Amino acid sequence: MTEIKLSSDQLSLMSMLTGITGASARDCLIDDKLNRVIFVVAKGQMGLAIGKEGASVKKMENAVKRPVEVVEWADDVEGLVKNALGSRYIQDVKVTEKADGTKAVVVTVDPRKKGAVLGLGGKNAERLRLLARRHFDVSSLQITSEA
Repeated sequence: MTEIKLSSDQLSLMSMLTGITGASARDCLIDDKLNRVIFVVAKGQMGLAIGKEGASVKKMENAVKRPVEVVEWADDVEGLVKNALGSRYIQDVKVTEKADGTKAVVVTVDPRKKGAVLGLGGKNAERLRLLARRHFDVSSLQITSEA
């Protein structure tokens, strides 16, 4: 696992998430490229972070004036992949470690659901790339489907 440094903006957003939802945030990514904020919440607190019918996420979006996405923490790369992309669509996750210590991940998904897994413009895949690189030193991520 790599060491993560948080800016004061990220810390204040994490504090705001905890205040609004009651869920404890483990990490916060500000994705300026896709104009969104991604929170990683502690295991078992996903429902608390989202709120009934998404009410907590909507409150956060109104507070930060940009889309908010929430991912549940996992202790390993495979778990993070399943949490970030939706475990019901994933058929297999292969992690290989390179000689320099970085990891390469190949995710195999249901071919009929590949579009849903990738997201509009690849935003879900990009979210996973950011989180996997930040937390598990993953240098390459490939999402494939077997036809």
